[in-house]
Amino acid sequence: MDFGMTVLVFSATTALSAFVLLAVYRVLMTKAEAVSMDADSVANDPMRRFVSPARFVTIRFCSMVAVVFLVVCFLAVKGVFSFFVVLPVAVGAGVVGWKLPMAWLKRKLRKRKEAFDAQILNLTMNLSNGLKSGQALPQALDAVAKRITPPMQEELAVVLRETHLGLDLPEALERLHSRMPGEDLRLLVTTVKLTLQTGGSLADVLGRMTEMIRARTEFQAKLKTMTAQGRFQAIAMSLAPAFVYVLLRLIDPDLMKPLTSTVTGICAVCVVVVMLLIGYAIIKKIVTIEV
Repeated sequence: MDFGMTVLVFSATTALSAFVLLAVYRVLMTKAEAVSMDADSVANDPMRRFVSPARFVTIRFCSMVAVVFLVVCFLAVKGVFSFFVVLPVAVGAGVVGWKLPMAWLKRKLRKRKEAFDAQILNLTMNLSNGLKSGQALPQALDAVAKRITPPMQEELAVVLRETHLGLDLPEALERLHSRMPGEDLRLLVTTVKLTLQTGGSLADVLGRMTEMIRARTEFQAKLKTMTAQGRFQAIAMSLAPAFVYVLLRLIDPDLMKPLTSTVTGICAVCVVVVMLLIGYAIIKKIVTIEV
């Protein structure tokens, strides 16, 4: 009787959850399709370089369902059927599964942003040389866009396309900064705007700015080297409990078995994981120095 009641409650909960998830999925897909139709959003959203909003919603839902399914199956194998345990664990797993694709996307965007920032020095240097050779600024930008590698090439192509459609060059550069924000790019855009408005030798200004960006890049490289030990310590301290668990599991499996076979053990593991994540975030915040 208890088993039948458990199956009935589980089936009803699953059906209700599926109904709610499908309703939420339809709402999110409608919003994502509306965003996809917005031309201005398409041009200024760096996420579009990797995935469309509608496809990204589908990926997040699939990830969420897959993680929840794996966690529930794990609990069932371990003999954990308590509703008050399965429900919060499944909700937590769903949140993790929903956020995993966003974490992947943010990592891709961060790497693309880092690659873009690393090319700004090359951009300013080539622009300065092009202006000194007698080219106008749009011609110099076009020449740089043909020689430089992605992702700078992709962003400059967008800037040039916008200027060909009638947008002023300073405004197109402002839109570039909104897509790829950064101190060096902000300085470049401000320099170009002020020089075009007030007059003066843009080539000389860009030459001095190139030296300043080079000095900033060298300082940031030294700073990254100095904080490398702190980042390694954050990773080592976060992985230490997992290493100890695996080691003790190999030495004495019966001693560590309650951690994965009892409700108390599973809750303790969840608490430890949350505390480790919080500790890692705090240590990373300490060793991250904004310049």
